[in-house]
Amino acid sequence: MGISLTDNAAKHVLNFIAKRGKGVGLRVGVRTTGCSGMAYKLEFADALGEGDLQFSSHGVTLLVDPKSLPYIDGMELDYTREGLNEGFKFNNPNVKDECGCGESFKV
Repeated sequence: MGISLTDNAAKHVLNFIAKRGKGVGLRVGVRTTGCSGMAYKLEFADALGEGDLQFSSHGVTLLVDPKSLPYIDGMELDYTREGLNEGFKFNNPNVKDECGCGESFKV
């Protein structure tokens, strides 16, 4: 399955990489933390990492480490604006529960 971006998220990522002047894509993963157990991590990647799994969506290369993939497989990443707030929204079909603050989840 893999992971994907909405068109809006892809435009945001491509614009940011262009402003940075470098980058091969977006690294997406999870880490253990928070009140529900796991949290997403996002960072712009300047190089491929050993063992990275690669997915392409709307012209953006998404890099995922093999340990994170089972937790985010099938996820769609969106970029939204709601009032003064804007940011990435994780549409993850594997999530069974989320904490009240929205910072962590469990599968």
